[in-house]
Amino acid sequence: MKCTGCGTDVEIASGERIGFRDTCPKCAADLHACIQCLHHDPAAYNSCREPSAERVADAERANRCEWFAPETDSAGGDNREEVEALSQLDDLFKK
Repeated sequence: MKCTGCGTDVEIASGERIGFRDTCPKCAADLHACIQCLHHDPAAYNSCREPSAERVADAERANRCEWFAPETDSAGGDNREEVEALSQLDDLFKK
C-alpha cells in the first residue's frame, strides 16, 4: 500500500493485516484510517462504499472499522471490483 501522508510504499505481506495502531514508518501517519481504505469514497454516504460501516468523523485518523481493506496500487482496479462484489454478496447473504 502507499501512505497517503508521504507517498511511501508500505509493504504488506500476503495474509498480513494492518493493525489499528500501525503507522507509516517514514511519516508516522495512521495506516488503519479511512483515507487509506479501499472502501473510502468522499462522494458516498458516510464517505464509505461499505453500507454496513459506521460513520467515522476523521478519515485521516486511526479507527477500529472492521471493514478496513488497504488500498493498494499493485492490484489496480480489479481488486477494488472484487472487494466490492464480495461486500455486496456478504450483504445479500447475511445471517
